[in-house]
Amino acid sequence: MHPGPLNLITDVPGLKVGNAEDRQLKSGTTVLTADQPFTAGVHVMGGAPGTRETDLLAPDKSVAQIDALVLSGGSAFGLDACSGVVAGLRAAGRGFAVGPARVPIVPGAILFDLLNGGDKDWPDNPYPALGRAAYEAADHQFALGTAGAGTGALAARVKGGLGSASFVLPDGTTVGALVAANPLGSVTTPGDRHFWAAPFEIDGEFGGAGVDPASGFTTPAPSLKLASMQKLAADAAIPAEGSNTTIAIVATDAPLTKSQCQRLAIAAHDGIGRAIVPAHSPGDGDLVFAVSTSDPGAAITDGEPAADLGEIGHAAALCLSRAIARAAALARPEPCDLLPCWQEI
Repeated sequence: MHPGPLNLITDVPGLKVGNAEDRQLKSGTTVLTADQPFTAGVHVMGGAPGTRETDLLAPDKSVAQIDALVLSGGSAFGLDACSGVVAGLRAAGRGFAVGPARVPIVPGAILFDLLNGGDKDWPDNPYPALGRAAYEAADHQFALGTAGAGTGALAARVKGGLGSASFVLPDGTTVGALVAANPLGSVTTPGDRHFWAAPFEIDGEFGGAGVDPASGFTTPAPSLKLASMQKLAADAAIPAEGSNTTIAIVATDAPLTKSQCQRLAIAAHDGIGRAIVPAHSPGDGDLVFAVSTSDPGAAITDGEPAADLGEIGHAAALCLSRAIARAAALARPEPCDLLPCWQEI
């Protein structure tokens, strides 16, 4: 396996990603869309998810394909970013046909960034406009780090962010990952210079610090994130539950059914567990969407060997680990930050 030419999820043919952010707000939205509707699944392993229209991705539900996926900051307010994307798709004539009407199908997930030093005293919810802007900005190239849904993201001890990575398998199949990393856990080993994902790094893509020789079976260092949030809230108690999340999308051009996309999402969660310690906690909303851009009619049928799906799932997990580390490694310092960037340590 080797990274695709962009080392982004958009190495998967047909996919585009757009970002929109508000620097004063310290928040933003990321949209993944495609030239044509695509097949998708989802799997949630965190204890505090925030989602929209994820039920329809279940294999037993009728909607076969969707038009876009949204990752957004803003907690519950950020779910309205999906409405902005729906409006943009409708204006473009996209959506599920119901007679003459078109209904764009846009599932989404959010992360909590309401206590990160940004100005949250808005008169009107800004996220519908951010969603529309992110959709209209969708392209093959897009920014990482302090961008889109990762604009205000924080990990336990350093800033989080938006990350992406890709692999091309020996048979030519492309796999990619996109993540907004805002976890309760740490992306770095104690000392904060080495990433937990270091064994999977390729060509110094997230700083080249290498594996921490002293990491072993250690207890993660105390969270600076919760302490900073409590200070910002005038020392009011900030529950860990619901104030964190790693939300991600993995994608492939291999033809998969909805149920196979769900299996791919399950496998990809291994990438979160390898890159964040601890992961999938009661205080996280950890979620992975999985996407196939090819005709599901050519997919492996039930009862056939699923070796190819296993290899794709393994590649997706590795891509997701790398993307999480890239999210933090590429984060940039900005005014009123609560935590340092990894680059500053």
